[in-house]
Amino acid sequence: MYNWLTIKIVSDARPEDKAARETAELFASILADEYGVRYPEITVDEELYYVQAVSKGEEKKYRFPRELVEGMLSQINNEPEKYVNYPEE
Repeated sequence: MYNWLTIKIVSDARPEDKAARETAELFASILADEYGVRYPEITVDEELYYVQAVSKGEEKKYRFPRELVEGMLSQINNEPEKYVNYPEE
């Protein structure tokens, strides 16, 4: 769930980033196919991200530190030259 959330945050912030979008879709697929995760809902406050989802018929709740989840996006924003979006062919 953490990996999906982290790359989803990047993908949402960078809609032109095909690699981020495809990776988020891959993680979503794994969560759905292997763990039965459906209908994930994300909320956020000053300190935490909350994910609520149905997994194999049961409602599950997760929480992750905001600083940790946004770490990849912060790194990309701080060093954009290392994370160039290449045009799709």
